Amino acid sequence: MLQLSTTFIDKPIMSLRTGAKVATVVSPLINPNNLKIEAFYCQDTRSRQQLVLLTQDIRDIISQGLVINDHDVLSEPEDLVRLRKVMEIDLQIMGMSVVTVNKRKIGKINDYAVDTLTLYIQKLYVAQPLMKSLSGGQLSVDRNQIVEITSRKIVVQEPLQPTKARIQATAPATS
Repeated sequence: MLQLSTTFIDKPIMSLRTGAKVATVVSPLINPNNLKIEAFYCQDTRSRQQLVLLTQDIRDIISQGLVINDHDVLSEPEDLVRLRKVMEIDLQIMGMSVVTVNKRKIGKINDYAVDTLTLYIQKLYVAQPLMKSLSGGQLSVDRNQIVEITSRKIVVQEPLQPTKARIQATAPATS
C-alpha cells in the first residue's frame, strides 16, 4: 500500500513493551542509490537526543505512528557503520528540482509516496511553476522514469507531450 510522506513525519514511535510513546519521527534517511528509506531520524522523548530507527526494527505502521518492540532498538547515529555513507549524503528530496534528460525544468518535489511493505519511494509528486500549474496542475513521476539523482536535482525521462485532439467537423445526419 502506498502512503504519502506525511504518514511518517512528526509521528510518534510507540513501544509494544511499554505501550507508550518513546520517540517522534523527525525525517527519513533515504538511500540515493535506490530511493529506499533505510531508517528514520527520531527524537527521543526521554533525553531529547536524536536517534536512528532502522526500518527492519519497525513492527507495524499504523495511523497513529510507527510501532517497535522497545526503546532499545533506537540507535545512536555513530553506531551505524553500514549507513555512514548514506547519512553523510543526507538526501532530502522535498523541494529538489526535477528536470528532464533534455534539461527542461519540470518543477520541485512537494511530496512522495512510499510502499509501506518495502519502504521504497514509488512516486514523486512535482509542483510545477505557476504558469504551468494553471494549465497542467501537479505531476507525478514514477520511480521507473528516474534516470539520475544528484545532490541538487532529479533527472527524469522526457514525459509525453499532450497533443490537442483534432475533432473533424461532420455534416449533420439527414434521413
